[in-house]
Amino acid sequence: MHDYSTRPSAPTGLSFAEQREWMVRHQLAAWGIADPRVLDAMRRVPRELFVPEETRADAYFDGALPIAAGQTISQPYVVAHMTEVLRLGGQEKVLEIGTGSGYQTAVLSLLAAEVYTVERIASLARQAQETLARFGANNVRFHLGDGSLGWPEHAPYDAILVTCAAPVVPRPLVQQLADGGRLVVPVGSRGYQDLVLVRKNGQEAREERLSPVAFVPLIGEHGW
Repeated sequence: MHDYSTRPSAPTGLSFAEQREWMVRHQLAAWGIADPRVLDAMRRVPRELFVPEETRADAYFDGALPIAAGQTISQPYVVAHMTEVLRLGGQEKVLEIGTGSGYQTAVLSLLAAEVYTVERIASLARQAQETLARFGANNVRFHLGDGSLGWPEHAPYDAILVTCAAPVVPRPLVQQLADGGRLVVPVGSRGYQDLVLVRKNGQEAREERLSPVAFVPLIGEHGW
C-alpha cells in the first residue's frame, strides 16, 4: 500500500504549467492513476483558475485547499481517482453533486458528453459558472438546490460523482443512475469516510468500498 504522506507537492518555483505537468507525473501517474484520458484532462485543467486568489500560489499543493463558504477543492489525486473509477469513454451523461469551485466539473467536462452539476450555495454556483465559462466548458448545465435529491428531470445518468460526504448512499442518486451506470460517493461520518463505488445492474445496486477519504458533509434531505 502506498504511503501518501511521502508524496511531495509540486515545486512552487516552476510555472503553473510546469507544476501541472509535475502533478500529473509525480502525484497522479506515479501513484496509480493509469487512464490516459483522465491524465490528459488533469493536464489540461488549470487548477490555479479554480482556487481563491489568496491561495493561488499553492494551487498544486498535494492536498485539499479552502474555497469560499467553508468548502474545499479536493486534492488532485482524489479528483483523478474518483474520475477514473467512473470509467468514462466520452459519450456519457454525468451528474455531479457539489459543484464547489468547478474544478472537478471542468475535468468531467473534458471526459463526458454532458455534465449536469448541482450546488446548494448560490455564491459558489455563480462563481463556478463564471470560471467554467472562462475555461471554455460548454457542455455543463447548472442547478441550484439540494444535491442529495439529484436532478431527476435529466435522469437517468450514466455516471454520478458526489464531492461531499453522506452518512449512507443517497437513494435518489441510485434511482437516477442508468442501468450499468456507476456512482462514486464518500460515505461515513462527518470527519472521515470511505469512498464507495455503486454499480447498478437492473434493480440491483452493488457497493464496493475503495479507500479512506475526508470530505465536507452533503447537506440535504438524504445527507446530513
